[in-house]
Amino acid sequence: MDKMPSHDLILKLLKEKTIVQLNVRQNIQEQFGIMKQVLAELAKEIAKKASELDKRINVQYKELNESEVMLTIAEDVLIFYLQTNIFTFDRSHPVWQTSYVKKSESNAFCGNISIYNFLSDSFKYSRANDLGYLIARIFVNHEMHYFVEGKRQLGFLYNNFSTAILDKPAIADIIDSAIIYTLDFSLFAPPFDNVKEVSVSVMEEEASKMQMATGKRLGFRFGADNDQIK
Repeated sequence: MDKMPSHDLILKLLKEKTIVQLNVRQNIQEQFGIMKQVLAELAKEIAKKASELDKRINVQYKELNESEVMLTIAEDVLIFYLQTNIFTFDRSHPVWQTSYVKKSESNAFCGNISIYNFLSDSFKYSRANDLGYLIARIFVNHEMHYFVEGKRQLGFLYNNFSTAILDKPAIADIIDSAIIYTLDFSLFAPPFDNVKEVSVSVMEEEASKMQMATGKRLGFRFGADNDQIK
């Protein structure tokens, strides 16, 4: 068989990969824009209803930049982060076992929106050492098919990659699930031995900025919760 000319091979790759990736990027950016709208609307609605329960409950939406937005809800913060790169998956990933991807490997190219959970006090008091946790990743391909990797309900409610289409109602549902998981994900005190020693400098700094690291599962293996957090 004759070897394909180099320029033909380049054009073939541009057609089979680059154009698909450009379509993926366009899709994920469009969906992130819709996500911003949903979050802003949700924050306004929940803030009004929450204030009727207790005026101390803080609910606020803030756009940090084009690729990052923040939802503060009570003692928690959810950061929604749009990855600028397009990804595919390791061959051991379950996505390769679907008939949808077997039919066309280009269906496995995906954009990614990650959702992180932090404590609201970490931002309020500028505690740079505090930890956040990845609770979900939303993957979207060139045909707007999507699935979610995540904790608890986020990991099994949204995994029909072959048929599920990401749209505004689906985005709203994913956000609701993320909030419910976050609010039910309680702050644990770290093990005593992990915090039994502290330096004078840290205590002095803590007086103004609370520098001892805090996180919902600090000192515990987050992955070991087996998605059974109560």
